[in-house]
Amino acid sequence: MTAKINLAEKFEHVPDPWVPKVVGALNGQLVKIARAEGAYVWHRHEGEDELFLVLEGRLAIHLRTEVVELAAGECFIVPRGVEHKPVAEPGTRLLLFEPASTRNTGDLDHAYTIEPDALERI
Repeated sequence: MTAKINLAEKFEHVPDPWVPKVVGALNGQLVKIARAEGAYVWHRHEGEDELFLVLEGRLAIHLRTEVVELAAGECFIVPRGVEHKPVAEPGTRLLLFEPASTRNTGDLDHAYTIEPDALERI
């Protein structure tokens, strides 16, 4: 079955920051949306790259060696194994592409952790 995805409508079902929701899947990857606000946590994904696309707002991805600043319409791929901490302005909206097995906090157990099989599909 095919259907278009209206991201503006989907974001109505994403009330909390840093709680991604699944809006689609392709080739073993999940397409996720998330609201982002303030600082996330330092973490890494040993086996997966992670793509952040900023739809609205601004996101700074802190790496141990630099900070990558993203505005709406810009994206960045965090390579597997690289420790990072996203920090967002209020009102930031993200689109994420990650393998279906990706744990949102990677190697870290934290209050933000959502196991891959517990992700809500909207």
